[in-house]
Amino acid sequence: MLITFGEYIRPKSIEEAYEIFMQKKSATLIGGGCYLRMGNKRLGLAVDLCDAGLDYMEENEGSIEIGAMTTFRKLETSQLLSKYFGNVISESVKHIIGIQLRNIVTIGATVFSKYGFSDPITTLLALNAEILLYNGGKMSLEDYLKEENRRKDILEKIILNKNVEKAAFQSMRNSQVDYAILNAAVSRIDGKYRIVVGARPRVSALAYKAMEYINSTEITEESAYRTGEIASEELVFGSNTRGSKEYRKEICKVLVKRAIMEVSKC
Repeated sequence: MLITFGEYIRPKSIEEAYEIFMQKKSATLIGGGCYLRMGNKRLGLAVDLCDAGLDYMEENEGSIEIGAMTTFRKLETSQLLSKYFGNVISESVKHIIGIQLRNIVTIGATVFSKYGFSDPITTLLALNAEILLYNGGKMSLEDYLKEENRRKDILEKIILNKNVEKAAFQSMRNSQVDYAILNAAVSRIDGKYRIVVGARPRVSALAYKAMEYINSTEITEESAYRTGEIASEELVFGSNTRGSKEYRKEICKVLVKRAIMEVSKC
């Protein structure tokens, strides 16, 4: 498998990258490039964001900002993220293939592309993350994932508010480093639970009816499992080589229950 391109540019700022990206119809953004390497492709112009100043994690008064070019490995080992969010972010990236790949894959490319198999998107959605697009401005990740059309824009950063009380990530996979058959994340923010299920194999989504139920009842083993059942009924599941939709629906019940119980114990 080989990628070839007619021209390769490494802009020194996001402003420069956006200008080039908009001017050239043949331009393709590279935010790590792992997925592009999985096929034989010819790119007219490759715009690599590695020098655009988007590799950072910054703490503000009420939030943490994560630059789009931050790698999975940096998320996995960040003491700043573990300080405010526990191990939930690390848990959602540490099973992805191997350290070599996690040193290349960037969170911005994953989020912007809305990959259905993504583990970290599930966690970020549970954490009620916001994103900042260079042209489109600030918006919730929840709203962005619901958009059907792909924007011609550049993801600048991801914003996580510090008001998360506790969060947990659960997944089912055939091996430690395989893509998840299904994943789930649950958070408690300002006393309210958020429930997300991903790798359905569609992009991660909130289980609104399940959230309404669990936020109106006492947390027990039984109510947590019932919440998982509601999530399995309201969300759409599909089949692929990793598992059938029926299998995923059954797994959903257990993963959601486990995540809820983990969060409730804090």
